[in-house]
Parts: sequence; C-alpha cells; structure tokens
Amino acid sequence: MWKFRLLLLVVLVAFAIGVGVMVGARFSTFLGATNKTRALDSAAILQQVQSLSQLVTVKYVLQKAVGREEPAESTLGKFFTGQNRVVILAHGVVKAGVDLQRLQPGDLQTSETKISLRLPPAQIFDTYLDDQKTEVLERTTGLFRPFDAQLEQSVRAQAVDDLRRAARNNGILKDADDRAREQLKNLFRQLGFDQVEFLPSGASEPAK
Repeated sequence: MWKFRLLLLVVLVAFAIGVGVMVGARFSTFLGATNKTRALDSAAILQQVQSLSQLVTVKYVLQKAVGREEPAESTLGKFFTGQNRVVILAHGVVKAGVDLQRLQPGDLQTSETKISLRLPPAQIFDTYLDDQKTEVLERTTGLFRPFDAQLEQSVRAQAVDDLRRAARNNGILKDADDRAREQLKNLFRQLGFDQVEFLPSGASEPAK
C-alpha cells in the first residue's frame, strides 16, 4: 500500500475582507435605519443574522500525494502481470464556518447596549480538489491487465477525505469559530451594542 506523504499545508485564514464586505452588504439596509438610540428587537436581529446562512469564514488550501494500488489476486499473478497503480498530487480546498440558520430564539438575547449570542458549532462546509492544479504523478498498468478506470476516481475520493481530515487536525474548526465571532462582533457594534458576549456553544462537529 502506498504510504501517504503530506507535502504542503498552507493555511489561509481567508475571507477576512471578503466576509466583512458580504456581511456589511447584507446588513446595509438594516444598518441604514438603525442608530444607537433605537430600541432593537431581538427577533429582528435574529432574523438578520440567520439570513447570513452558512457563513464561510476560513479556507484552507492543502496539497498531498495520495496513491492506491489494485493488487493482483495472488503473489504469482503479481509476478507475471504486475499491479495497477495511480498516484496523484492532490491540490484541495477545505472551507469551514458556522451555519447561522441553526440559531434559535433562545440563542440571542439583548439588553440595552449588550447582546449575547450562542453560536452553532463550527463545521466544514465543503472539501474539493482543484482540478486545474491536481496532477497525476504516476499511472501504472500491470502487464496483460486491463486498467481500472475507477482506480483514479477512488484515489481522488480518498484524497478528499485525507485533506478534510488534515484540515480538521490542523485546527480549521477553531479558526472558523474565531473568525465568525470576530465578524459578528464587528456587526453588532455597528448596530450599537457596546458589549458583545458569546455564550458557551454545543459540541463540535463530529469527526468524519
């Protein structure tokens, strides 16, 4: 079995500016009609926050060599026919954030200039390979053996799983949670809340 080797891990706490622009745009109308002397309704604020839906706050870009072999049915067969093998250099993207649609009325409380919010646990929203940058390093077909076209697809699927696991192990969920809190804190301060409190959240997204 091919031994996997992690070649490069580039952590991009991206979207900091992009997410801020998006949040500001989504709330531009709401903010335009709001000032610090206006009494803000908790239900209205909750609805606006929920409208952000899946708030992607962090993107990790990773690269890893992943391979798989299709062994012969027997040692003798391996000697005479060889093995089919594919090795790819997988270039992947993993995105994470918080799903604000999961907020419930009891998760948001306001009191004069203070707002308290219980965020849903951060989760990985998407993991995919960049086909433009992913390349096949090796494709070997055993002598007198047909090449299995599904072998490369299985390697790519394995690469997606490996990259998702690598992102999780390198702290993408914590980064996503930290970034979401920062973005929402800026938003609430624009709404006129001087104190922003984040209540303890539930369990983290289960490992996959």
